[in-house]
Amino acid sequence: MAKDHGSSIKDDETYEALRDDGYSKSTAARIANAKANSDQEPSKKGGQSPAYEKWSKDELYDRAQELDIEGRSDMNKDELIKALWESR
Repeated sequence: MAKDHGSSIKDDETYEALRDDGYSKSTAARIANAKANSDQEPSKKGGQSPAYEKWSKDELYDRAQELDIEGRSDMNKDELIKALWESR
């Protein structure tokens, strides 16, 4: 049985499985909560976005800003890509 992570995590079992797979706490929480929401289908959205290497630096920066990645304003394109990958 999954541990109760409190009201901030809506699907404890999914959260624990994602953490075991190496996802960060925040990413695991976002995915677990989206899966618990019947209005969202996170598994159906995957794979539709092009690889980060095909994004412009401005697009990468905007995504890093959405994820609140620190130091993004000083990063070049390759560093932004690496930071975005590590944020998952």
